[in-house]
Amino acid sequence: MKRNQQLWLGLLAVGLLGVSNVQAQLEPAQDRLTFSTRFGLNFSAKFAGAGSALVVPAPTSTTPDGATYNYDDGYVFPDVSGSGDGLTWYWGYNGGGQIDTANNIIYLSTAAGNAATLNSPDLDEDPAAGIELTYTHEFSVSENFRFGCEGALNFLNLSFGGSGPYDLTASITTDGYAFTPGTTPPGYPYQGSFNGPGYVIGSTPVGPSTTAMGTVGTANGTRDFEGTLWGGRVGPYAEYYFSKRLSVSLSGGLAVGWLHSSASWNETFTFTGGAVVNDSGEGSDDALLVGGYLAANVYWRMAEHWSAAGSVQFQSLGDYDEAFGTRSVEVDLSQSFLFSLGVSYNF
Repeated sequence: MKRNQQLWLGLLAVGLLGVSNVQAQLEPAQDRLTFSTRFGLNFSAKFAGAGSALVVPAPTSTTPDGATYNYDDGYVFPDVSGSGDGLTWYWGYNGGGQIDTANNIIYLSTAAGNAATLNSPDLDEDPAAGIELTYTHEFSVSENFRFGCEGALNFLNLSFGGSGPYDLTASITTDGYAFTPGTTPPGYPYQGSFNGPGYVIGSTPVGPSTTAMGTVGTANGTRDFEGTLWGGRVGPYAEYYFSKRLSVSLSGGLAVGWLHSSASWNETFTFTGGAVVNDSGEGSDDALLVGGYLAANVYWRMAEHWSAAGSVQFQSLGDYDEAFGTRSVEVDLSQSFLFSLGVSYNF
């Protein structure tokens, strides 16, 4: 029993001596090479644009006599009498929401040939994952502080996708046509004929026409954006050693990125005038992005040459905006947060 106790005490002494010896060797390293996995948050992207597929078509609906609607949501024409009395029964409308409280029927007109605009909701973001290789070199020492410069090369994959409807907008003219107070227009949808007879309304607009941006249709389909962001950063750092094992550093400086991107879409536009247009396409692009970064880093020395490393970075590479045929893609890279975890080799 006494011999076993002596053996265990001897082993404990050897272990403590070994730990003490390793601890004594853990001097701050002048150079450090860190390999990390990283992922990013707070990226956003959306589709926008205007083009030939978005030119507002003329209304496709027709009156009972074969005339094309002169408004997106109905028509008002002189009837067989010529409407010299200021009234007509040759009119029609699509919805009850067109009747206002001032005894008018409201019509909307988007001039055919004008380009509609689209701005999709932000696309859903998949986690942005990648890797980074960082090199730091110490230039000066002040008690527990170390000062130097760091440089890094990194890679990040960006992936966004979206589907579902959203509005198309364009400049819309609004006209109102009066009906006799105390009477009720026919239920909608309603179509009066050229020869009549039928319910009559005013044949000319009341008051001046007004023009404003409004909804002229709906876009529905799928939109996808993929990006490969190759980057680099360089700047000074200041590091503080709490002990021989634990240190933290702050760094900041220049960040650059080379973005290889591809976009694709397959959408259907349904205009309020009745026309339906299908539009699909794809494209790719390369762009150089320049900005800056700030980073907070922590290191835990596991052995003489090895440390565990973690980092939180704020990076701004601005906004990326590129046209792809009838679309443009806007990607916000101006407020990105990047988190990394890796291992360092100290030498």
